[in-house]
Amino acid sequence: MKILVVGGTGTIGKRIVEHFLKGNEVLIAGRTSKKYKVDIADSKSIKKLFKKTGKVDAIICAAGEAKWAPFDQLSEKDFHIGLRSKLMGQVNLVRIGRKYLKRNGSITLTTGVLADDPVYQTASAAMVNGAIHSFVQAVALELKKGIRVNVVSSGVVQDAYAKYESYFPGHPPIAMDKMMMGYVRSVQGRGTGQVIRIYS
Repeated sequence: MKILVVGGTGTIGKRIVEHFLKGNEVLIAGRTSKKYKVDIADSKSIKKLFKKTGKVDAIICAAGEAKWAPFDQLSEKDFHIGLRSKLMGQVNLVRIGRKYLKRNGSITLTTGVLADDPVYQTASAAMVNGAIHSFVQAVALELKKGIRVNVVSSGVVQDAYAKYESYFPGHPPIAMDKMMMGYVRSVQGRGTGQVIRIYS
């Protein structure tokens, strides 16, 4: 398969790339990528990306950001970071990317446990994650040519646990191999409109 991984140099993205390189052609895209540069917060940038990649069998997004801060410190501008990047960035990858998918292709988005189990300072991030879950379930009803769309929602992964442990007291770290199974299920399985939760 020809697989596009957006955010392929990040903590999760690197593991996705490493896994799917076995027997597939993997295109690595991101803000720092030399060949496949993209900023998902900019739909024009997404369009340029797909003109370079051409048709692909699968799109995986492990990119997107949102502001973490106490609710009483979040401005409207702060909320728009997550709305433009993690939410609309991934929505636009589906909206634009579906036109570049081969028949029976798949799109896999990424959220996290905050959609179901938010913690302190995550009003913006939790809101965006929950919106993506609803979007995936709804848009799956309308995609044509056998195109599937799912979202992988993981707890705090082992490789990032040291950085985020203080935000998630009592949350078990998710092994990277276990997290990867969510992406394998989405890309290689037959399901669509699924929120693939990996929380323990």
